[in-house]
Amino acid sequence: MNDLNLRIAGVIDESIVDGPGIRFVIFTQGCPHHCPGCHNPQTHDFSGGELVPISRILSDIQADPLISGVTLSGGEPFCQPEPLAELVRILKQGGKHIMAYSGYTWEQLLAMEDPAVFSLLRQCDILVDGPFVEAQRDLSLRFRGSRNQRLIDVQKSLREGKVITTA
Repeated sequence: MNDLNLRIAGVIDESIVDGPGIRFVIFTQGCPHHCPGCHNPQTHDFSGGELVPISRILSDIQADPLISGVTLSGGEPFCQPEPLAELVRILKQGGKHIMAYSGYTWEQLLAMEDPAVFSLLRQCDILVDGPFVEAQRDLSLRFRGSRNQRLIDVQKSLREGKVITTA
């Protein structure tokens, strides 16, 4: 494995609120969106957090047999697509479900025409897209903070060439 480094704000070893099942959550460091009311404003600074090899994160995930999936949060995961795409590639080989949060919309991610961004996106199972909008905050939404955000089935969306949301 090419041991790339990932700048992270932190992790949660076992979460049941950041996606389906018991999940390992990675909070990436660095975010260009600066959404008012952001739940994780400490992740905005691109030079903050800690630089860690993806092999260390991978071994932490693989050490816990209860983990069924991994959630990429932030910060903005798509600002570090190369190390995350490599990490996710290995996790998918091990059967892990991958969910990612992005302040970018699905359409914005595709429009980037960045091979690393697309590599990361195409390996995800679920994408929560769009910026957090404080005026649309809704605590009743599953896995989302505001009504403008979509819960996208990435694999179906790629196959059908349009956004397919999931409940």
